[in-house]
Amino acid sequence: MKVILLQDIEDLGKKYEVKEVKNGYARNFLLPGKIVRPATKEALKWLESQKEVIAKEAEEGLKKAEELASKIDGLEVEIAVKVGENGQLFESINTQKISEKLKAMGFDVKKSQIKLASPIKEVGESAINVNLDHNLEAEIKLVIISSEDTTKKETEE
Repeated sequence: MKVILLQDIEDLGKKYEVKEVKNGYARNFLLPGKIVRPATKEALKWLESQKEVIAKEAEEGLKKAEELASKIDGLEVEIAVKVGENGQLFESINTQKISEKLKAMGFDVKKSQIKLASPIKEVGESAINVNLDHNLEAEIKLVIISSEDTTKKETEE
């Protein structure tokens, strides 16, 4: 029996592929689970329209990713943190903090897209790679600066 896969199925195929399966497997497992659809003429027409929609969505996603990559490539991101007397940071800068700073600046970058070998624990500049969708990459310049200690200001006043 020919069926259209409605989701990825391990050892069978990927979503929207047409596969030949045994009748019992289709009737007893795949069709009741609504993870396949019989490959009728109408279903094959539906499949072609779905593939067109997916192609358009992928093209739009690529354009958005390219725009984001061009906007953030070479961007300088400044993060102010408390610094101790010897120049050590009281907190390390990780992908979560970088992602939050980029979102505050108006760029939708997930923490999983930021490639950081290890958390940054010192003041200075670092080049950070950002892997965007569709295998696009951008590089941002991360500047860690010391923030003014608020307790000193309060005691002076």
